[in-house]
Amino acid sequence: YDWVGMARWLCNWELRTRYLGPRRSGFFVPVCTTYLLIFVVGAVGNIITCVVIVRHRFMRTPTNYYLFSLAVSDLLVLLLGMPLELYEMWSNYPFLLGAGGCCFKILLFEAVCFASILNVTALSVERYIAVVHPLKVKYVVTKKHTQKVIIMVWLFSIICSIPNTSLHGIQTLYVPGWGVVPDSDTCTLVKSPVVYNLLIQLTTILFFFIPMAVISVLYCSSGCSSNRSLTLLSRPCPTPFFPPSVMLVVVFGICWAPFHTDRLVWSFVSHWTDAMQRMFQYVHVLSGVFFYLSSAANPILYNLMSSRFREMFKEVMCHRRPRKWGSHKHSPSSIRTTVRSTVVPGSSDPLLSPSVLIQTLFQ
Repeated sequence: YDWVGMARWLCNWELRTRYLGPRRSGFFVPVCTTYLLIFVVGAVGNIITCVVIVRHRFMRTPTNYYLFSLAVSDLLVLLLGMPLELYEMWSNYPFLLGAGGCCFKILLFEAVCFASILNVTALSVERYIAVVHPLKVKYVVTKKHTQKVIIMVWLFSIICSIPNTSLHGIQTLYVPGWGVVPDSDTCTLVKSPVVYNLLIQLTTILFFFIPMAVISVLYCSSGCSSNRSLTLLSRPCPTPFFPPSVMLVVVFGICWAPFHTDRLVWSFVSHWTDAMQRMFQYVHVLSGVFFYLSSAANPILYNLMSSRFREMFKEVMCHRRPRKWGSHKHSPSSIRTTVRSTVVPGSSDPLLSPSVLIQTLFQ
């Protein structure tokens, strides 16, 4: 029996545990259960969202193009990002995908994070134009323009993800007096922590705080403009200005705030005590749950906000024959109903007059 080899294996195991921590996360079982539920709901919902928009021509509006881009972003996170994170919770080391897999992992999460907030911001700008400048919608908010914006959003997100990706790589545990510890490869930060911390703080400001502030200002301005128009029309507003797209933004902000809080805490704290590390583990797990919950919540919001999306979802899930929504498109009442039932009111007809648009928003 190779007692020497056995003793060396035990020493290596003890060194890995001492310097890298437990190989398997203590949160694996509850987190895995939660993630699986989110995965099923999110994957099915976002796939159906993409199918609905691709299958039905009348669903290919500028607004729905942004929702399609968000659905693709959510699917990338759920189908590629979530399995990687679960695997790392199951086996934190060694990282088996190599340097290429490590870079892909960092690039994926960064690009999806940036693209999601930029998509929501672009959607909010479109809604602002539709409400405040409805006569410009026909010329400004077009399908081709929206497609170009989405392509630019993704390219810009990927480019902005490269700096953080370049700071990460594969690190192997080296213990002085012992040497390289086998099976200790981890995908982690390998460059200057100072540069990484500054980069995290900068990207959080540019891709979370500033966009959320811009979105808030846009919707406040839209609400004030709509209220002024209703006053001019001498028509009371029965409900406050709270378009469905606002709900999408609110949920987005709630779900992503813990994720950015996690990153900021990590970047600002330089000396960690045992109590702080234990607390941060809970914050990290919670931020991950909310991060993925955003991907599952979006399709649910589409169904709650839009009767048209609900009908299309039922057709796809029940394998029903597609309904010909355009057969009554010349009926004024059906036009108002169709516009009101879209994900964001006023997006399906760029020729709506301001009065019709405002009536649609509040009926």
